[in-house]
Amino acid sequence: MEGALITGIVFLSIVAIVKMIGDNRTKRQLIEKGAVDEQVKRMLLGHSELSTLSNLKWGMVLVGIGLAAILSRWLPYYWSDEGALGLVFLFAGLGFLIYYPIAQKRLREIERRQQNTASGQ
Repeated sequence: MEGALITGIVFLSIVAIVKMIGDNRTKRQLIEKGAVDEQVKRMLLGHSELSTLSNLKWGMVLVGIGLAAILSRWLPYYWSDEGALGLVFLFAGLGFLIYYPIAQKRLREIERRQQNTASGQ
């Protein structure tokens, strides 16, 4: 189990680093070409709100995984290792399901605000 966890962490770290490098390179190229207009500025300003949503999502998922780990420790006689893994997936899925309506509401608010600022200009 530890080997799989370490492999997953290493893989996800590499993916995150490659994504950050690619995003920064794209932003730099857009700025160098002068392709930044008002629409792009609004999109980049909304990015901070979207990152808080991403933080909320992963926070909820990690809390679910933590709860699954705690439950599997409290009930060691009733759960096998497969049951504990099932609990992890169950609680992580519940975290995603709870996150979805919250994110949809926030995204509608962000979109409404962007439309109001676009029509106000």
